[in-house]
Amino acid sequence: RHDCTKLWTSLCQSKNIPCSDDFSLSKTLGDPMQIWAWNIAGLPSDSFSIDNGVIVSNSRRWPLMIDPEGQANKWVKNSEKEKNLSVIKLTDGDFVRTLENCIQFGTPLLLENVGEELDPSLEPLLLRQTFKQGGVEYIRLGESIIEYSAEFRFYITTKLRNPHYLPELATKVSLLNFMITPDSLQDQLLGIVVAKERPQLEEERNALILQSADNKRQLKEIEDNILETLQSSEGNILEDESAIKILDSAKVMSNEITQKQQIAEKTEIKIAEGREGYRPIAQHSSVLFFSISDLTNIDPMYQYSLSWFINIYINSIKQSNMSNNLAKRLQNLTDYFTYDLYCNVCRSLFEKDKLLFSFRLCYNLLLEKGEIEYPDLMFLLTGGVGLQNSVPNPDSSWLLDRSWDEICRASDLPGLKGIKDAFIKSPGDFKPIYDSKEPCTVDLPAPWCDCLNDLQKMIIIRCLRPDKIPPAITKFVTHNLGDKFVQPPPFDLSKSYLDSNCTIPLVFVLSPGADPMASLLKFASDMNMSEKFQSISLGQGQGPIAAKMISTAMKDGTWVCLQNCHLAISWMSALEKICEDFSPATCHPDFRLWLTSYPSRQFPVTLLQNAVKMTNEPPTGLRLNLLQSYLSDPVSDPIFFTNCPKKEHVWEKLLYGLCFFHALVQERKKFGPLGWNIPYGFNESDLRISIRQLQLFINEYDNVPLEAISYLTGECNYGGRVTDDWDRRLLVTILADFYNKNVIWGHNYPLSPCGRYTVPPKSSYKDYMYFIKKLPLSQSPEVFGLHENADTSKDLQETKLLFDSLLLTHGGGAKGGATSGSDNTLYDIANDILTKLPSNFDTEAALLKFPVLYEESMNTVLVQEMERYNTLCSTIRVSLQNLLKAIKGLVEMDSELEAVAGNLMVGKVPEKWAKRSYPSLKPLGSFVNDFLSRLKFLQVWYETRKPSVFWLSGFFFTQAFLTGAMQNYARKYHIPIDLLSFDFEILPVDASETEPDDGVYVTGLFLDGARWDKESGVLAEQYPKVLFDSMPIIWIKPTKEKRTDESQTLYVCPLYKTSERKGTLSTTGHSTNFVISMMLPTSLRPQHWIKRGVALLCQLDD
Repeated sequence: RHDCTKLWTSLCQSKNIPCSDDFSLSKTLGDPMQIWAWNIAGLPSDSFSIDNGVIVSNSRRWPLMIDPEGQANKWVKNSEKEKNLSVIKLTDGDFVRTLENCIQFGTPLLLENVGEELDPSLEPLLLRQTFKQGGVEYIRLGESIIEYSAEFRFYITTKLRNPHYLPELATKVSLLNFMITPDSLQDQLLGIVVAKERPQLEEERNALILQSADNKRQLKEIEDNILETLQSSEGNILEDESAIKILDSAKVMSNEITQKQQIAEKTEIKIAEGREGYRPIAQHSSVLFFSISDLTNIDPMYQYSLSWFINIYINSIKQSNMSNNLAKRLQNLTDYFTYDLYCNVCRSLFEKDKLLFSFRLCYNLLLEKGEIEYPDLMFLLTGGVGLQNSVPNPDSSWLLDRSWDEICRASDLPGLKGIKDAFIKSPGDFKPIYDSKEPCTVDLPAPWCDCLNDLQKMIIIRCLRPDKIPPAITKFVTHNLGDKFVQPPPFDLSKSYLDSNCTIPLVFVLSPGADPMASLLKFASDMNMSEKFQSISLGQGQGPIAAKMISTAMKDGTWVCLQNCHLAISWMSALEKICEDFSPATCHPDFRLWLTSYPSRQFPVTLLQNAVKMTNEPPTGLRLNLLQSYLSDPVSDPIFFTNCPKKEHVWEKLLYGLCFFHALVQERKKFGPLGWNIPYGFNESDLRISIRQLQLFINEYDNVPLEAISYLTGECNYGGRVTDDWDRRLLVTILADFYNKNVIWGHNYPLSPCGRYTVPPKSSYKDYMYFIKKLPLSQSPEVFGLHENADTSKDLQETKLLFDSLLLTHGGGAKGGATSGSDNTLYDIANDILTKLPSNFDTEAALLKFPVLYEESMNTVLVQEMERYNTLCSTIRVSLQNLLKAIKGLVEMDSELEAVAGNLMVGKVPEKWAKRSYPSLKPLGSFVNDFLSRLKFLQVWYETRKPSVFWLSGFFFTQAFLTGAMQNYARKYHIPIDLLSFDFEILPVDASETEPDDGVYVTGLFLDGARWDKESGVLAEQYPKVLFDSMPIIWIKPTKEKRTDESQTLYVCPLYKTSERKGTLSTTGHSTNFVISMMLPTSLRPQHWIKRGVALLCQLDD
């Protein structure tokens, strides 16, 4: 807006049209007294908001205000209160009736919380389609014709942060952005802190504003008076005595006012200087607010309102230590407020996002001070965007190609210029960082250790050891903010309760495996409220019952807990209305509303913004998990624990085994797909029912029926949640280690290969507790049966999640809208991909060359693959061509193209492509290169002949290729296809010129979780830090089904398309990720590899 007015001003001046040098909308069209009234009513006092106010009051179209912080809403409600403002939502039942009444009687109307589309019935009102009849104005709304009052005013607001309104709507309303800007927030916070710290300054300033507005009004009256006198005077004005008197008094008055104004201006300068002293805290706090406002992109439950933020701010001003020295006082206030806000936000974040939040606070504050550069930060999060790297890797013995590509891209950053050459010259200098267990503590080689800032040093760690980014970030935050910002406060229900009151609900954000009800019930009894505590689990038809509960509790001052709000989405708007009506007048001071919900986009935003939010997650680590199992019901109940007379030995051993099993299956989730393909929410209730059944069976039978309890626990209680066959195999394998004779009768039976975990000897409950507390706090992967490398995989996952989540808070990566610089980059990326894309395959020509033949199914496979790749190729091509046009401004940049652009800027594959694509987790550059290799694979096949070795990963729909191989065999030997199965032979070679007589040779697979020993031809343990191993040629040969009993020498290994491993069932009945299971020879028991999570993958993620 500012740029537009500047441009217009210079245009007017160049055409010699008279116009003031610094044009301002509010000075031209605004009335100072009215603006003052607006500010009192809650309109922020920065120039942008005041211009918005002027546009609202002067525009011909009705305003639609984008207002996520509710500032416009508050302003309209306050300023139109005297005129009987009606407030409605599109969802209200009496929406139309209220609308008609307001139009007829000329009272103002506010329509709030609209979405991206407005009700079509509002069309005539927005376009003001009125007509006159008998001198009276009318408007037609739907079926009815009603009188249209000239006094009627209509306001619309939306809470959406970044809505996309269609052009046809934008032409009917006056779209205004009331989103808070850093400057306006600074002004508000400055006003608050000055009003609290130096009230007399703020009073003087307000008096001044009133006085100068009054002076301006008087001057205007004088001017009007003079003009009126000159107009009404007849004849010679010098003979008109009364006119001369009026002019004289006007002159005296005008002089007086001018003097007053001069004094006022001097006072204003003095006040401004006094206020400016407090600017640093306002600036600092404004950065903090913008650090939390975008967290909602990570999780819909992370919502924080401006009024909530300001309340904490005011509270900090009251609570923090006073000092007469301004600098010291500001330091106290800054420290206190930053930490108080950190604690308040932390309690509502999941564990995985707490470090992320500290880091976000930290880098935003450093960016504000100019201590770090934005491009450096974006590089740390994305690793830069690049497609092809032409510089060869200087030392591939330890430096990964992916790391080398990132270093080359980092070399383009101004702060890291020359890093590429340093690597080429002596790569060995940087090897200690790669080898170290704690790379963030290793000094960089000179001169880099002195000339790089902390963020730039982290970029080097990102390139060489991405798995060690979390500790590096922890160190970075500790260094810049202090170590209390990396130690989140523990969960404390009583503190949360103190922060709430009868009008503020408390929300538990749930995560799988955690149930806060037990701690809430205990807290209720501590507060003597257990008699006055009611809870209801929401679901179909429970809404009205819950509403009745709440209204009773509001009067009686009791507590109500509504569980699982995410299951009653349709009733949430009703709940929102109930909570909006809470006020100290209607609620008993002891009344509290507790809510529990899993994260949900439909949970009412207003409710979340003002509530006290808490997360409560299951304990982490084997020791804490075991401890919790022994401390909670039923094990903690002495009667239950000693309820196996004469069989205590069996009972206590198996009980310990079961609790250990429970801890293992929960902790395995941390290892991502190596742990479980699908992360299941195993929880306390699974353990409770298994414990009760275990005791029942021990007491009922002389000899423990291990098979029965294994079935109940493994297949029913825990297995009931498991939907993936390979996960079920793993679950049963793990359970077999705990439900067996050795656990009962073995002495110090080891529960892990290294023997650090054993079954404790028979003892008392107290001794078991003591034994558990002596266990190590953190555990190595070997206790889960995983390889040490699993830790690296887990850390890499953690880093990826951290960076992906942080990118979401940047809205894709472009800072505050696209700039010309980012447009050029975007244009280059899009153009680069476009020029590399070949034209679509000619499927008709392919059909002529490879016709449908009875004895050769591969021809059909080729043509079908070409068709699938053509669809994807066209999708990519069209979206890139449109994007290039949009950058040039030839077509509109709609939300779809904007999403594509946002993804390309941060090196991600756009969702639009992914929907049409084969599964792939690769970043953009690798995805494009991989895609081009696949096209080339088919092109070479088409140009020459069927390959002798097939690149299995190159197929779009792998199952079709395998069916083709099976079909060829069945037709050759005239065997029904349903009698055939595959046999597998791993050849000791990586290439072959000839094809096999039957079946197919395939290549391109990777082994995850183990290594292939080419010498012995069996599975073997991985080398340290080498996470994947490429497989030699595999001969897939169809055979007539034969059952083998050599199951102990073969490991049944699943083959997946990507390392994510989990997929969904597609319409063809195939999983979108799992391809087939292969038999791999092994010298160890297959159970060893099952626990290792070994699988074959078609492609890697980098």
